[in-house]
Amino acid sequence: MRGRVIKSTGSWYQVCTTEGVIFSCRIKGKFRLNGIKHTNPVTVGDWVNFELEGNEGNGVIDAIETRHNYIIRKSNNLSKQTHIIASNIDQAILVVSLVSPRTSTGFIDRFLLTSAAYHIPCVLVFNKQDLMNEAFEAIQDEIIGVYEKIGYRCLKTSVKNGLGMEEFKQLLNNKTNLLSGHSGVGKSSLINAIEPTLNLKTAIVSSASNKGQHTTTFAEMHALSTGGFLIDTPGIREFGVVDISSQEISHFFKEMKGLIGSCKFNNCIHLNEPGCAVMAAVGNGEIAQSRYHSYLSILQNEDIYE
Repeated sequence: MRGRVIKSTGSWYQVCTTEGVIFSCRIKGKFRLNGIKHTNPVTVGDWVNFELEGNEGNGVIDAIETRHNYIIRKSNNLSKQTHIIASNIDQAILVVSLVSPRTSTGFIDRFLLTSAAYHIPCVLVFNKQDLMNEAFEAIQDEIIGVYEKIGYRCLKTSVKNGLGMEEFKQLLNNKTNLLSGHSGVGKSSLINAIEPTLNLKTAIVSSASNKGQHTTTFAEMHALSTGGFLIDTPGIREFGVVDISSQEISHFFKEMKGLIGSCKFNNCIHLNEPGCAVMAAVGNGEIAQSRYHSYLSILQNEDIYE
């Protein structure tokens, strides 16, 4: 039988067939023995083949179809293992906030880099606009200006006052969407606002740490009433870049990619080489300092936690 993984709980997976029937499945032991270094050899979004076993109606996954794409990160900053967040995605949506909790541009840039590396279009949703004051709005507008200049779509939203919610809803239509971001940025609240019947659990941000609390425990794919799917994921605290060489990193920064051929040296990594077109663009303001700092941080294999 063939189906798509719609929920992962670690050892069991909910698989939905093309007829809409859902089965609880486990994986055959061989998947754990094939040298796979992922913490999750099967992930939400995967198309799989499975066989039913016993009389309880459960299944055993015996094959994973080739993934069109996926989003991957290091499982934590000390681990050599990786974690696949989701696969076969049409669009990634990164929900960010400048307040309660704060999302750094370093975290944003790592997510955008990985999305670009695996050919996944990405949209930035700046949530919790009702909490913004004049000073934060000025900072936010500057940040949005950086990303819109290089071709990323940015959307301002607030569940509390309805700002941008209709546009957010239309953004998801007829696509398989991945929704990601830190805990507490309002992912579950955004989903509840456009699909109230899902009634996902939400929680307030800790006043002591200004960090969100996990309300989504496992990744899960939800069908949207307007067409398409939305993959809700647990909040991500850190985002370590995986399997991208020093020579490749700049290829996934939109504003750098077009300048690479103008560097004096073919193997330029835009660090301190003479005749570097990227460094010249940083110097004249064509490339934002924040983006170049993110590039250097990724080049030096530093992980961003908040």
